[in-house]
Formats: sequence, C-alpha cells, structure tokens
Amino acid sequence: MSANTEDGKPLLASLVQAGEQQTEAIAITDFVHMAKDISNAYLVNTADGDVLVNSGFITSAERNKSVFAKARSGPLKAIVLTQAHPDHYGGVPAFLEPGTSVIAERRFADTCAFFNMLDPYIRRRSGKLWASTIKNRDALVVPTVTPDVCVDGRYSFSVGERQFEVISTPGGEAPDSVVVWMPAERIVFTGNLFGPVFMSMPNLCTLRGDKPRSARRFLDSLDTVRKLGAELLITGHGEPIRGAAQIRGDLDKLHAAVAYVHQATVDGMNAGTDVHTLMRDIHLPDALALGEFHGKVSWAVRTLWEEYSGWFHFDSTTSLYGVPRA
Repeated sequence: MSANTEDGKPLLASLVQAGEQQTEAIAITDFVHMAKDISNAYLVNTADGDVLVNSGFITSAERNKSVFAKARSGPLKAIVLTQAHPDHYGGVPAFLEPGTSVIAERRFADTCAFFNMLDPYIRRRSGKLWASTIKNRDALVVPTVTPDVCVDGRYSFSVGERQFEVISTPGGEAPDSVVVWMPAERIVFTGNLFGPVFMSMPNLCTLRGDKPRSARRFLDSLDTVRKLGAELLITGHGEPIRGAAQIRGDLDKLHAAVAYVHQATVDGMNAGTDVHTLMRDIHLPDALALGEFHGKVSWAVRTLWEEYSGWFHFDSTTSLYGVPRA
C-alpha cells in the first residue's frame, strides 16, 4: 500500500482534511452518522435522543454541529470521548446541551494535564510536522473539558432502546483510551486505538513528543476488542470495517504482526544485538505486512528497546554527559 494518495498527499493528511468540504453527515447505518475530521465524530440516534462519540477538533466544532443537524433525533444525552487528545474532545463546548453527560476514562484529566504541562514544547514540535495540514495551529485555544462520568474499567449506560458499554483500552494513543461497544447491534467505536490509519504499524513513539506507548498494552487492548466479536468496527478515520470475519481476520493479523516485532526485538536484545542493527534487520514477514503510514517497524523496534532498557545503549559513554552526541 502506498503511503500517498493519488493527489500526492500523505494518506494521513488526506484523511485529516477529508471533512473540510463536508456539508451533510454520512450515514454508516440508519442510526449511526459520521462527520469527518482530524479525528471523526459519530452521532448515534436512539428513540430517546442522541449519543455522540467524540466531537472533533476545536476549529471544526461548528461545522460538525451543522453537519449533524439534519441527522439529530432528539436531545444530546451523552458525549463519549475515546481519548484526551484535542481532535477528539475539542468540539465538546459547542455540542453541550442541558442534561448532556460527558463520559471519559478515569485518566482523562491526567492526560490533559500532561499535555498542558508541555504545551509550548509540543506545539513547537507539532507545528513543524502539521503546519501545512492543520491551519492556524498556533492560535488554537484548547478547551477545558471535565467529564461527568469517569470510567474505571467498564461502564454501561442506556439511551432509549440502545445499550452502550465504554471499555478501557489503555494500549491506544493515550493511557485514557476507551472503546464504545453496542452489544445488541454488534458495533464497536475504537477511536484511534489502532492509530490514525487502520492496519498500519502502530506509532509507539510520536515524533512530536509524547510518552512512549507500550506494545504489550496495545496487544492486550487489541485483544479486548477482538473478543467482542464486532460486526461493524468504526475507527477514528476512514471507512468502517464491515463483517465479523473481516474484522476478526484484520485484528488477528494486526495482533500477530505487533507480537512478531515485539518478540524479535526482545530476542535481539537478549542475543546482544545493538538497537540500530535491529532497526535495520527486523522486518515483518509478507503474510503479516502492515502499512507504515504513521508508524514504522524500525521505530517500533527502537521504542521497545528504550521502553525496556532506557536511553543508555551501552555503546558509548558520550551519552552520559551534557554534550550533544554529534
């Protein structure tokens, strides 16, 4: 698979910008509607009002609200946030109504606090990576969102005839990651648990700066979703994945691929092979090949190495001093 689309843009950039011209919600089913955004927002209709899964980015809030207007069936009963990144919760203030309950994982506030603490640092680095894709980034004011319900493991609620289960999956892009499961309909909303591009190597260490993500927690969270037996899997970007067999096959392959890279890295460390050699030499077998759109196998190898061993590679004392390695 190419990392670029037909217009020459990186695949992720095209997905991020896909909603800019959207004027009406896209019907995924007759009761689930999509607004495309940096991370998509989804509206679920019930007989007693609506549920929103993610709200989109700050600058897209009013557009997303307008996009969903014709699809609304009643009052907005709940907003579920799948992780504490602004492209998931930035639009919350625009959507809030009297009686709307905001639901997020118990570590949502901690994740927001982490990004607030490092905001100038992360903005500078993100600007170099995303300035041409996300407009007016430097002027953005990220809202403060305080959840009404903090999920510890698993939380169930019902609106109208529909039941929702919010399940903690801390192996995603943030430690407060959750998925939203609708057991009767066999639908799961995974947000960016599997990264911004489905069936790509997960980005375990972002270039903009963030806490490294654990491959083992990723595998555990993936397995949590796999055991649900979903018939419709709706991610944070792109088209939904339909059919229990297709979903199971994709998740089996993704699990096997990440597990392969994890084990190959551990084996290499135990054999005494240096990290740069492992970055060059570890490749996925053809049967387990994944896209490398936002994360790469070699980056995952280095992240695993440093997660387990720290930043001292035991190859030179240079890195022990306050002098650049160069």
